[in-house]
Amino acid sequence: MPDLKTLFGGAAPPLVGLDISSSGVRLVELTDAGKDGIRLERCASEPLPRGAVADGNVENLDQVVDAVRRLLKKSGTRARNVALGMPPAAVITKKIVLPAGLSEEQLEVQVESEASQYIPFALDEVSLDFDVIGPVANSQDDIEVMLAAARREKVEDRVAVAEASGLKASVMDIESYAARAALDRLVAQMPGAGAGQVVALFQVGATVTQISVMLDGVTVYEREQPFGGNSLTQDIVRAYGLSFEEAEARKKNGDLPAAYQADVLQPFLESAALEVTRAIQFFFTSTPFTKIDQIFLAGGSAMLPGLLDIIANRTRISSAVISPFKGMQLAPGVREQQLRADAPAYLVACGLALRRFG
Repeated sequence: MPDLKTLFGGAAPPLVGLDISSSGVRLVELTDAGKDGIRLERCASEPLPRGAVADGNVENLDQVVDAVRRLLKKSGTRARNVALGMPPAAVITKKIVLPAGLSEEQLEVQVESEASQYIPFALDEVSLDFDVIGPVANSQDDIEVMLAAARREKVEDRVAVAEASGLKASVMDIESYAARAALDRLVAQMPGAGAGQVVALFQVGATVTQISVMLDGVTVYEREQPFGGNSLTQDIVRAYGLSFEEAEARKKNGDLPAAYQADVLQPFLESAALEVTRAIQFFFTSTPFTKIDQIFLAGGSAMLPGLLDIIANRTRISSAVISPFKGMQLAPGVREQQLRADAPAYLVACGLALRRFG
């Protein structure tokens, strides 16, 4: 079986989470704080040139490696084992049912046989893995197994980034799974541990918004919409004649003309709110669900001024910007003020770093 257990293999500490997105690379290192839970040892980010990563694909290896090397130096981490994420669109997942009581070797054979039915590529072109979920409800003779497969070249691109940066790729996860792992910690801190609550996560990235809806730890809906913070940056480029890089920098530090908020930012916020309300309506019409109890915003664009308020007002749903580090101890070197501003962008990296404890 090709590369079984390489896609979601177990983690050995110490381990850092490394999120490679279209806008930049982000690193999170967590440690066990004993009775105090988990401690955030360090987190750092480094921007990527436009086009270095596009549609989840590493297009310019050298640029990404250079950014990761700068990131490692900036963070000061000594860990060399790394958990990486694959974009959801690059991974095929399928729940299958197999007979209970099979040995590991028999499971591998059965998974490979089943995989050929669902994967539109030759098996020697994919990295394949599986995880036993547990017994099938009302059938003690069967087990439910999660099958996951990705094109080998996509996996190898990220492994190559790690190796060229002096790191060892110990875990390869799916970015949406990593985000949900980080979210699970926060839902557990809600009243009643979030039991019975329908929670919607909107990860507003540079080019794409990932939507996941969960109930009692189970994902009941997922969707991806081509909308993100780069749209606002392009609006700034057109309005003020700046380069994309300069517009992005000024967007982040607020160095824009007085009319920016009314003329550029507010129309973008209106569009963002419309995207969210449409996504919610599509969720209602395509599933049996008729309510959402809590909206969480994450991603690099989640902290845009006014975004949370307009979404809460338009949806009439309790809404909050997420911090994946809520409830964690902070190491002395972590700058708390900066963390408050940047935390929503670290959701995936934090979820990857949590694999150290998985």
